[in-house]
Amino acid sequence: MSLQNETYVGRFAEPVPMSNLGSLKDEYPEYEPFDDVPESEATPRSYAPGVEILEMRSINMLQQMNKLNHYTTDYDIKNLVCRRGQEFLVRVAFNRPPTPQDDFQLEFLIGSNPSPNKLSLVVVAFGSRQGGQWLGGVRDTSGDTLTLGITPTATALIGKYRMYLTISVGTGMRRSKRDASTDLYLLFNAWNQADPVFLPNQAERVEYVLNDVGVIYQGSVGAITQRDWIYGQFERGILDACIYILDSSRMPIYNRGDVIKLVRKGSAMINSQDDNGVLVGNWSDNYSMGMAPTSWTGSVKILLQYANTGVPVCFAQCWVFAGVFNTFLRCLGIPSRLITNFSSAHDNTGNLKTDLIFKSDGTPDRRNTRDSIWNYHCWNEVFMVRPDLAPGLGGWQVVDATPQETSDGHYRCGPASVAAIKDGLLSFPFDSGFVFAEVNSDVVFLRKDRYGTLTPYRVDKTHVGQALYTKALNGGSPVDVTHTYKHPEGSEADQTTMSRAEAHGMERDHSKLPDTQLTCDVHADPCPLGQDVILRVTFQNKGPAQRTIIGHLDVFITFYTGVIASHFKNESFTVTVPRYEAKTLTLPVTSQEYMPHLRSQPSLQCTVTGKSEDQTVSAIKVVNLLTPNLKMEVSGHQQVNMEMAVTVSFTNRFLFPLQNVVLCLEGPGLMSLRKRQYPLIAPQGSISLSETFVPRLAGLRRLVATLDSDILHQIMGGIDIDIMP
Repeated sequence: MSLQNETYVGRFAEPVPMSNLGSLKDEYPEYEPFDDVPESEATPRSYAPGVEILEMRSINMLQQMNKLNHYTTDYDIKNLVCRRGQEFLVRVAFNRPPTPQDDFQLEFLIGSNPSPNKLSLVVVAFGSRQGGQWLGGVRDTSGDTLTLGITPTATALIGKYRMYLTISVGTGMRRSKRDASTDLYLLFNAWNQADPVFLPNQAERVEYVLNDVGVIYQGSVGAITQRDWIYGQFERGILDACIYILDSSRMPIYNRGDVIKLVRKGSAMINSQDDNGVLVGNWSDNYSMGMAPTSWTGSVKILLQYANTGVPVCFAQCWVFAGVFNTFLRCLGIPSRLITNFSSAHDNTGNLKTDLIFKSDGTPDRRNTRDSIWNYHCWNEVFMVRPDLAPGLGGWQVVDATPQETSDGHYRCGPASVAAIKDGLLSFPFDSGFVFAEVNSDVVFLRKDRYGTLTPYRVDKTHVGQALYTKALNGGSPVDVTHTYKHPEGSEADQTTMSRAEAHGMERDHSKLPDTQLTCDVHADPCPLGQDVILRVTFQNKGPAQRTIIGHLDVFITFYTGVIASHFKNESFTVTVPRYEAKTLTLPVTSQEYMPHLRSQPSLQCTVTGKSEDQTVSAIKVVNLLTPNLKMEVSGHQQVNMEMAVTVSFTNRFLFPLQNVVLCLEGPGLMSLRKRQYPLIAPQGSISLSETFVPRLAGLRRLVATLDSDILHQIMGGIDIDIMP
């Protein structure tokens, strides 16, 4: 890893340490190690004649016991991993039994130029002498061996520490040699009440800190789909990769105990928009310079590639940013979960109005429409106290690594209190107004006349933020958390919230709309890719006179962000609706029409407009085309360290060939990423991939596979395996 070590603040300032993983030479050049000090120069006056000088023989970090107590057993790393605010034990063997006259201490150092006043050098004493802020005590004595207990503070700096044993000898100190095997990692602690990330519920701690596989919800309301995502926070190299991200961000070591500052820095560093961070966003349909976002099975490959090269990884979209950010957060011990907001507004003008412009004939004016509504958008929530906010605004906080808008000069978002968003308390940091607009904007339909004048004719106050989902505890089903972000639409509490938001500068639409006697709705059932889409369009005439409606159906291939990839159908129709009645039309969109225009995410946006004299109506329906699944089977003895096998198979049931096919397979605690490429899968042709693996971890584990091609994307599969110890 290439690391940036330090920077300077001010002309004569001391260097600000910013590297946790860099090589450190001659850390204590003024002190000699044990075996290099002549005995004649080191004999303390307090020792009686003939008493042997106390020397350390060995240190045992008691990893098995400590990791079990600290819930860090799954980390695939040689060193001890602990959580702050909780005692861990170290067993030290000396050359003779220590006596009360012996004076020794443990020293823990993090980063370059460690300093006690910056909390990056901590002294732990074990006698009556006062040490640093961490607590120490002798827990057991057995001959010449002591078991020492060390308790870091619940606000200690997180990262990789170096440990030394120091013995007072005469007027000097004898310090152990640098030993990389005694280095330890210190993480946030959701199990400790004094830690700002304390999470009271054990089942939630298991899910939001320890679960290394998640589910990401995609699609649209009424046609929600899901994909597995491997967080892999315990896989080899991932903890170092997460610390490397902090080093690359040049975050001072002395700020790394502050969870608010750390997650804010992480939000900026997961994207590469302005700081050479982890992932390059790409919302086009050209991924020739990297991996298509739909191809990734999880975060592990991405983080290892970034840590090994220092070069941003190509490519990502919102769920990839959120998935990798979740790995970063859980790996460092911060409770986190991934949220999907369906019908997520992205307003470029900083208000609560998402403007959709239509031409005078009722067809969409894509050229002049700047705002957008994403079918879905993924972000993260982290759990923490917020001492910088008003009481009651701690708990879940929104953080978002997808680069949309800048915050204090960087592309990042949050942490923003979910409780503050719900109640419209938008003056508190950070970025609560932006998130509030994502879930609360009004959709304003505007008609542009031939002179360019815009006239609002409809406002939809319920379309944006229709549902917010996250994964359930101990299962893959979704949990609706919309109520944590919003009061019921139209309720008194909702009206109070919206008024409060306006008082904080979030402008709403208060246009006087013309009286309308005509409404329009569009419905469609979820449709498998390759089959015809059937739209059911209903016009409701609420007036006393019969109406003849001239209608238009426009169908677009869109990315999930609402960006148009192609406009392949424009069809006109006429319908007569009797007074006080409704009439439903069936409008098909055939597979022959949409298949030649498919893009990386198969989604159709169907816009229906109708005009009758002075009345104009519009309705939009997003139809997600459901892709087939991969078939997966496992065989072998389901036990740790026993060889098993998995077979992934797929048959191309379509009438067209699939070219440049990439099949990826991965499972945390089971196997690292396996990747196979196929030049072509002919119509009705099949592929099958078999791989062997040896499970590392026991419990319910999951293998995940994805298949991507030039035409067809989002083909996925997964299988659970219960591994015995």
